[in-house]
Amino acid sequence: MGFRPTHIPLRLTTGAFILNSGLGKTNLDEGSAGYMQAMASKAFPQLSQLEAQKFGKALAAAEIALGSALLAPFIPSRLAGLGLLAFSAGMMAMYVKTPGLTQEDGIRPTQDGTSVAKDIWMVGIALSLILDRKKK
Repeated sequence: MGFRPTHIPLRLTTGAFILNSGLGKTNLDEGSAGYMQAMASKAFPQLSQLEAQKFGKALAAAEIALGSALLAPFIPSRLAGLGLLAFSAGMMAMYVKTPGLTQEDGIRPTQDGTSVAKDIWMVGIALSLILDRKKK
């Protein structure tokens, strides 16, 4: 399945948001890159082996690539959705594995966790792009 007009709102909003986020990370200082790396390392311990600046640059590049793919109408929606699902699933993994972001039940966010938990909307958008079937 290619690009459908009904996907425009989903792809435009998420693509612009993620692209802007990536562009904002292109010149992260060492402290900011280290903070983001520490958060991501809770879910993916291998990331702690990178230098903080390299992690920051890789994160920026990934967000720029994903945001651009979502905005590009020649990228099939299912493919863009798969990229978004991988990214947003990583965010959700970080959310549930970082102490202090969830309440005792491990799901509902604490006040500190709300800023990450809200990214669940990207999982829903990704699934919509992946599962949407053209009616025959």
